[in-house]
Amino acid sequence: MMKLRLAQPEALIDINGLADELGGIAVEGDELAIGAMVRHTELLESATATDLFPIFRDAERVIADPIVRNRGTVGGSLCQGDPSEDLSAVFAALRATAVIQGPGGMRTVPVREFHQGPYETAVEPNELLIQLRVPVAPGTGSAYEKVERRVGDWPVAAAGAVLRIEGGVIAQAGIGLTAVGAGHFCAPEAEAYLDGRAPDQEAFTQAGLIAAEHCEPHADQRGPADYKRHLAAELTRRALAKAAGRI
Repeated sequence: MMKLRLAQPEALIDINGLADELGGIAVEGDELAIGAMVRHTELLESATATDLFPIFRDAERVIADPIVRNRGTVGGSLCQGDPSEDLSAVFAALRATAVIQGPGGMRTVPVREFHQGPYETAVEPNELLIQLRVPVAPGTGSAYEKVERRVGDWPVAAAGAVLRIEGGVIAQAGIGLTAVGAGHFCAPEAEAYLDGRAPDQEAFTQAGLIAAEHCEPHADQRGPADYKRHLAAELTRRALAKAAGRI
């Protein structure tokens, strides 16, 4: 934000000393807990996280550059609230929960309600995002697909998908979209369409079209709106197909 001259804070607080309290990646019961100060590289290299959810590996490999991945944090990315941010789409697809703490105690907010507008989140001025919690269930596959102008750039468009299969049909689908004007980084209409259907290319293609239909992309230096909407459909289809192949 400061690099882009979008924010000029009068003071900065260094929270690196809280790395132990706000770090760590571990399975706790039926959830994967990821500390807000986990670095991007830590998440990329965590077998605990990426074995359960390959979507993390897919996304972290294409986030920014090694310098940013070594210093940037998971929580920092979400709290920035950029409409083109990768992990926001990932955690939306995963139906994760954000854990927030402040003087009034601890509270939880679904990631799908965490972002309240461009660069606006549910974290109040006196609060801190401390953790992300992701539900873990058997029979789940996940994937992330991204198109960028050059390596390390913000996405032109990107889509994440999480599928849970039971009895040969889709028991639950999660779709996350970024940089294409998807409300709260998700595609609930496309997810509802997939419920109970066979995980095949026809269903994935139609879900992609539905997801794109409900996006409101804006033309910018990365491409025209129609191109971004096309990518939303195609990348959703690809992510769903890859997620299904990983179950």
